[in-house]
Parts: sequence; C-alpha cells; structure tokens
Amino acid sequence: MKNTTTRSKHGIRFRYYFGVALAIFLMLSSFSCTNSKTGSDSSATEKAEIPIQHSFFVAGPVLTGIVGEAGEVLWDAGKPGARDGYVLDNGHILICWSDEVKEYDQDKNVVFTFKKSPENKELGTVQRLENGNTLITELGAQARLLEVNSEGELLVNVPLQPETDNAHMQTRMARKLANGNYLVPHLLAFAVKEYTPKGEVVNTFRTDLPEIGGREAENWPFTAIRLKNGNTLVNLTHGNKTVEMDPTGKVVWQVSNEDIEGAPFKDPCGAQRLPNGNTVIASYGAQEGIKLFEVNPQKEMVWSYDGDYRVHHFQILSTNGEKLAGPLLK
Repeated sequence: MKNTTTRSKHGIRFRYYFGVALAIFLMLSSFSCTNSKTGSDSSATEKAEIPIQHSFFVAGPVLTGIVGEAGEVLWDAGKPGARDGYVLDNGHILICWSDEVKEYDQDKNVVFTFKKSPENKELGTVQRLENGNTLITELGAQARLLEVNSEGELLVNVPLQPETDNAHMQTRMARKLANGNYLVPHLLAFAVKEYTPKGEVVNTFRTDLPEIGGREAENWPFTAIRLKNGNTLVNLTHGNKTVEMDPTGKVVWQVSNEDIEGAPFKDPCGAQRLPNGNTVIASYGAQEGIKLFEVNPQKEMVWSYDGDYRVHHFQILSTNGEKLAGPLLK
C-alpha cells in the first residue's frame, strides 16, 4: 500500500506539472501565431499604403514626351501638340501630330516619317501593328484608315463613315483589333463603329443611349479600346464619363464626376485599362489640377497626376519601378 500510494502521488504531480507545461506551451504558441498574423497584416498594410507612382508617355499641348514617376521630364520630342503616340517595346517612340507621324530611336534619330496627304486636313491616330505596319487615320474630304509599311508605302486604305464634314470631329483614336477589323470612334455620330478592311461596318456601339443621358449629354466617343474580356471601353468627352460596353453595346460599367470627389472628369480623351483592372483617364480639359487619374472597379480614385503638363493621350509605362510597357526607364 505504501508503494502504491507513493506512485499515485507521483502520478498526480506528473499530471499536474504536465498540464501546466502544456498550458504554457499553448499560450506561447497562440502568442506567437498572433504576433505572426499581426506582423503579416502590418506588412500588408504598409505595402498597401505605399503610394502609387506611374511614369507615362504624354501627348499634349505643352509636352510631347515622357514623364517619370517623380514627375520629372525624362524625354522631350521638342514639338508639343501631339495627338497620339506610344513607346514601343524596342524603346522607339512613335508619335502622331496633326500633320505628320514620326518614329524616334533611343538616340532621338528619326527612323520613320509619314506626311499627311494633300487632300486631307489632319491626322488623328497612330498604332504600330504586330506585322510591323503602321495604322494612321486621315481626316478631311477623304476620311480614311491607312496601313503603311516601314517605307511609308500604302498597303491598306479603308474609307470611313464619320457622318460629318467637320474634319476635326470626324474621328480620333482608331485601333486595329485582333480579328483584323478596326475600332473607330466617331464623335458627332455618337457611335463607335467596327469596320472590316473592306470598309464595311459590322458593329456599332451607340453612345447616345438614354441610360447614359442621350444626345443631350454630348457623349462624344473619343477613345475606344477592346478589352481582353471582349467588352469595349469608351471615353466620352463632353459627356465627362467613361463607359464599358459588352459586345451587344449594353453599358455594364460606368464612372463619372457623380462617383468621384473633386469631379476630375474634364473632357476625357485618352484612356487605358491596366493589368490590375484599374482604368486610367486623361482630363484634357483640365488647365490646372488633376490632368490624369486612375480609378479602380469600385470607382475609387487611387492615383492622380496634377503636374504641369496637360494630357490628350498617354501610355502608362511603369508603376513603382515595375515595367508595364517599353523599356524600363531610369
């Protein structure tokens, strides 16, 4: 009995101390996990709080060039007033003014030039195509889309149907689609039309729909972009809004001054949908204040540019040092 009692007491003591040790271990583990989660959340919060900084190409009345993430001018074409343009993957810069298109290499040598045809009044679009050709729009008596090769030879000539003789208002940012057709905004026609290479209109996206204010809202389409999801993003200038339409022309998303504090929409011209799903919009009519801004799908403004240079068209090149287009800028 004596030995049995002693073993029983020892067992009780063992279970007691084991329980205490286990409780301490669990408490420390919980504390460690809590600290780990808190640290992770803190890190995520700090990361989320890092301000967005973009570098971008700008075509505008004050500067045609490249603005760095800190707002500094990294490159200047020396000729303001560009309509359209891009920094290409090889680092060349392709620019459209009203009278000519030029492509510059990294040493600022002109490696490609196209002059407006005498029968028309101005140029409005430039896009370098995957096959190396260049898409250009001419506005005037013979409004048309052109594709030219590297020697400037005319390969494709697509007559347009702008529904107005006002050359300046006939069309703006036309773009070639993956299916070989062309997406063309016609301002005074209140329509974005999809043309075949033969000049046939196979689809029309109306911008005078009642649900976005009708013609009274002056929803002139300026930039039209076919998105990866098959929808079409359209900037509406005097209507001061951006809409996304499905393939049937139904508006599935829109954002305007009614959604954003500060009313940053002032004659929105250029637009770009970023890989993260946000949309960047140029307020060409802004003489001061916000001239370029980024909104997320929830219609929250997450970045803006209020520097010295007005923005007609643009191309976001980098975000916080990460390349989006063209060479990584230094």
